Amino acid sequence: MPAELTRILTKQGLTTAFPIQEATLPDALAGRDVLGQGRTGSGKTLAFALPIVARLAAHPQRPVRGRPRALVLVPTRELATQVAAVIEPLAKAFGMSTVTVFGGIGYGHQRKALTAGVEIVIACPGRLIDLMQTRDVSLDRIEVCVLDEADHMADQGFLPMVKRILDATPSTGQRMLFSATLAGGVDSVVSRYMHDPVSHAAGIEAPVLLDHRVLVVNDEDRLTEIANMARAGRVVVFTRTKHRAKQLARKLEAAGVGAVDLHGNLSQGARERNLAAFSDGRATALVATDIAARGIHVDDVPLVVHADPPVEHKAYTHRSGRTARAGAAGQVVTIATLDQVAEVRQLLRKAGVTATWEGIPVKASSSSTSAASVSAASRPARSGGGSRQGARRRSGR
Repeated sequence: MPAELTRILTKQGLTTAFPIQEATLPDALAGRDVLGQGRTGSGKTLAFALPIVARLAAHPQRPVRGRPRALVLVPTRELATQVAAVIEPLAKAFGMSTVTVFGGIGYGHQRKALTAGVEIVIACPGRLIDLMQTRDVSLDRIEVCVLDEADHMADQGFLPMVKRILDATPSTGQRMLFSATLAGGVDSVVSRYMHDPVSHAAGIEAPVLLDHRVLVVNDEDRLTEIANMARAGRVVVFTRTKHRAKQLARKLEAAGVGAVDLHGNLSQGARERNLAAFSDGRATALVATDIAARGIHVDDVPLVVHADPPVEHKAYTHRSGRTARAGAAGQVVTIATLDQVAEVRQLLRKAGVTATWEGIPVKASSSSTSAASVSAASRPARSGGGSRQGARRRSGR
C-alpha cells in the first residue's frame, strides 16, 4: 500500500491486519474482482476502503462534476455514515473528497457535493437512483464499485436497484462484493457482474467468545431486569417495534439509566445524535429496532439484550452481532416470558445456538441447558468487558 496509508493506519493504532483484510487485500490492491465473505465486525470496511483509495491515488485526476470515480453501495444510512468515517481520512490524505448519499434528508447537500465534484460516493441504492434520474450523478466514470453487506441488501429487496446501478457502471471497472452469505440472490450478482472473481472467506466458521443466555421472567419484571443489566455496563437492547423502542428508552431513563432510542420514526439528525450519545458514553443503553442490527458498529459493547425475542433466526444472528466484534468477547441475553419459551427454543435451534437458561424454571430441551433456579433471575448479567465468572462457552453465530 502507499506509505501514506500505512502511516494513517499506524496513527490510528491499526498495525495488524484482521483475517478478512489479510486474505483480500493482495488481490484487491492488484485490481482483481474480489468476493469477500466474513462475519459482521470482521474488518470488512478497511478491506475495501484501502484498495479504493490506493487505486485512485495511483492515478490522480481532477474531480469532474457529477461523475465520481468510486462507488460503495450499502443497505442503510447508518452504515453509509460509518463507512464514510473510515474512508474520509484516507481519501483526504490524497486530496480526494467523499459524499454520502441516502434518503431521509434533503437533496441539497448531496447535490451540492456532486456538483462540486467528488471522487468517492457512499450510497444507499434508493437515493442514488433518484439522483441518477435527475442527472445529478452519472456512473460512467466509476473505476471501482463495492457492494457491502450484499446479503442484507438482498434481504431488503434491494437487488433489482443494485443491478440497475451496476448496469450504469463501466463493465471494465473493478468490483468487490462483501457479504456474510451468498443467499437471497447474491450469487446472481456475482455471476452477472464480477469477472473471474477471487473468493476469500475469513472467520465464517470460526468460533467467537460469545455467551448466549435466556432469562425467563414474568412480564412485569422485564423492565427491572433490563435496567439492572444496563446499569452494569454498555448494552444494546432490541425491540420488535418503533413504539416499543421509544417507550422502553423512556422507561429506562425514568429508572435512572441513560438511554437513547434508534428506529425508523426518528429523523436522520436525531438518529445521528442518539448514536453519537451512545458511542461517546453519554448514554449506556441504546434501544433499537432491527434497523440497527446491521451495519451499526460501536466499539466495546459487551452485551446485547433481546427485550423482545426476534421473529426469525436471521434477525437473532444480526442483532447478536453487535457484540463480540473483531475478536472481542460478548454476551447475548434474550428476555422471555413463559408463553414465549417454545418460540425462543425454536429460534435458537434455527440459529444453531446453545444457550444457558435462567429464571423461572422451564422444562429443559435439547436446544438448551437445564434451567437455573428462580433466584438467578434477580442477578444482572455480568457484562463488563464481556467477561463473567465460570467457564466461557465458545460458540459460533
